[in-house]
Amino acid sequence: MQQFIDKYDFTGKRAIVRVDFNVPLNENFEITDDTRIRRAMPTLKKVLESGGSVIIMSHLGRPKKVDPKFSLKHIVGRVSECLGVPVQFADDCMKADAQAAALKPGEALLLENLRYYAEEEGKPRGLAEDASEEEKKAAKAAVKASQKEFVKKLASYADCYINDAFGTAHRAHGSTALIAEYFPNDKMFGYLMEGEIKAIDNILNNAQRPLTAIIGGSKVSSKLAVLKNLVGKVDNLIIGGGMGYTFIKAQGGHIGLSLHEDELIPDALEILKTAKEKGVNVSLSVATVAGQSFDNDTPQKVFDIYNIPDDWEGMDASPASLENWRKIIMSSKTILWNGPVGVFELPNFAKGTLQIAQDLADATKQGAYTLVGGGDSVAAVTQMGFADKVSYVSTGGGAMLEAIEGKVLPGIAAIRD
Repeated sequence: MQQFIDKYDFTGKRAIVRVDFNVPLNENFEITDDTRIRRAMPTLKKVLESGGSVIIMSHLGRPKKVDPKFSLKHIVGRVSECLGVPVQFADDCMKADAQAAALKPGEALLLENLRYYAEEEGKPRGLAEDASEEEKKAAKAAVKASQKEFVKKLASYADCYINDAFGTAHRAHGSTALIAEYFPNDKMFGYLMEGEIKAIDNILNNAQRPLTAIIGGSKVSSKLAVLKNLVGKVDNLIIGGGMGYTFIKAQGGHIGLSLHEDELIPDALEILKTAKEKGVNVSLSVATVAGQSFDNDTPQKVFDIYNIPDDWEGMDASPASLENWRKIIMSSKTILWNGPVGVFELPNFAKGTLQIAQDLADATKQGAYTLVGGGDSVAAVTQMGFADKVSYVSTGGGAMLEAIEGKVLPGIAAIRD
């Protein structure tokens, strides 16, 4: 039975909370962006202020073994600052029995990186490249068997379980899905998860219309399922970034050296056909800011999107394209944005993506509901200082994409079941 964090009595209870503290660290192990830590604080503080204690668990990076550079000890200080209490640290997530048992109301304990153990992801490690299928099968079975003990140990530390890690909700890992079984009447979403679920629901099920989706990024293949799901739900579908050139080529355009995927031309044509049948307005670039090489300082020139010369490559959305898109955005009541509309990592070709961020802030001010997700899209609204000027900024790129595809996320299903 799913509980709700606002109605749960945490008095004297130890809550084990799955967060996503997979934050970027520099070469000196200093946090360069603490957004994920700050976004988890309302949930952690709720437990402490309600008379409970918290056992915080997370992963960091993708270690294949115990590696000091992926240790969560590097972030203990910042977590303590944000939480307002000294956070204890358990240097092995499987050997925290005594520390967890000794927690008093108002105290917090951070467990070491869950992914130091293969059991967290449930995937075998260290297999020889030439391992036979039988060996692979046996290794997988062994990890799955020991995964049950891994999850049971984590569950033994606490009286209730909170999942507040949307960034890993699409993974059926030990700490995100399997552990919930040990808390049939004491499992719940944290505030961050509740917010993410509501934001996606506002797009897929409760949208005010017109509903517009802006899907960008480099490749159609990475967002094919998203496009196919959205084309039946939205009023306007803006397709930008590198993926747009596959759609242009599919319609007979000459795209020069621009990024494209020939094998997905049939899929692109299918999406355009479906859109036409359902009365969905698909808006592609009408012109592109092109470069002669993939370099920030390469010469720039604007070309008609269907007539890019052989030795030029589309790199950013043109002013005319952005003007068309702004009209669509400003006339929409609900807007989803995922993915850049140009080569965002090169400042001279980031103008289009930054303009979309500006447009979403303006649309929000006008009363539209705006949801932003995906690394570069989030970076754009943050860079422009607009993170608090859109309706919601998602913390989970992959999880958000899978949710928009219409998939049931394991981390969400485990709480609701």
